[in-house]
Amino acid sequence: MLTYFTDSTPKEQVFSMGFYNLENLYDIFDDPETSDEEFTPSSEKHWSLNRYKKKINNLGEVIAKIGTEHSLLPPIVLGVAEVENDQVLIDLVNNEHIKPFHYGFCHFDSPDPRGIDVAFLYQKEHFELIKDQKHSLYLYDQEQNRHFTRDILSVKGKFLGELTYFLINHWPSRRDGLEETLWKRLAAGKLVTELIHHIRLQEPEAKIVVMGDFNDEPLDTSVQKMTVENQLYNPMQSLKDKFNGTSFSQKRWYLFDQIIVTPNFFEKETGKLTLKYADVYDVRFIKTWEGKHKHTPYRTYIGKRHQGGFSDHFPVLAYLERL
Repeated sequence: MLTYFTDSTPKEQVFSMGFYNLENLYDIFDDPETSDEEFTPSSEKHWSLNRYKKKINNLGEVIAKIGTEHSLLPPIVLGVAEVENDQVLIDLVNNEHIKPFHYGFCHFDSPDPRGIDVAFLYQKEHFELIKDQKHSLYLYDQEQNRHFTRDILSVKGKFLGELTYFLINHWPSRRDGLEETLWKRLAAGKLVTELIHHIRLQEPEAKIVVMGDFNDEPLDTSVQKMTVENQLYNPMQSLKDKFNGTSFSQKRWYLFDQIIVTPNFFEKETGKLTLKYADVYDVRFIKTWEGKHKHTPYRTYIGKRHQGGFSDHFPVLAYLERL
């Protein structure tokens, strides 16, 4: 089903969409409404303006290069996770590396206790925003206590003229145990299913992209159930043979970051976008190249020690060709 580019494929016919967990993109100010104290100048991490600016510049450099192996442009649209507020996104899209591409963004504050949200970046010249909306995930345990987490962001727009819907996710983590937290990710998958059902009632043939950090891999129960129930295609499934993953923790690799699509992305029609294949952007300059963390993402901090890297995740992307 997937076909790869040859050297003869014209770069001007190729475009990409991506997802990138930015790992704790906080400003330096304490927000009294959230638990962001560790990313302030007075914290043990000594999160300073210079460190913040370096991270913004690092992320801008990565985004500007994603997908440019085969395309003239970085991602036309890019879902991101772990951003604190509008200001960090303003600073990011105005960074010198990506400012020439005139990115706009969609973002809403979510009830996540740490104050980190998902967002959606888009090149204004190539993506026409029609509507953006947040969808809260209501999680209640057996004692009816609510567990707060990130919202799902839905975006409707014209991607190079084609009506497309995007659902941006950052599902609940495994921090309290894989099995103990599975119910939360199953609930997130159920909400995605409800959103897709609502879209298809209005647009039965809609092109839909579900992307995010799912905190589960392609064949794990939550992602697999959501994919099968909605008759989606997950091109990330085949990447486990080619790549280690997108993040490394507890002595193993994980492919949590994924881009999942409706099958109509494979329809070949003149002037329309066709999905070619998905990829992990794991180039050398965003990796650690020495010590026990060799080959893993070059992150901003290891514990309290500032490295000045990029993120603890590699970005993922999907290439599209316009025939």
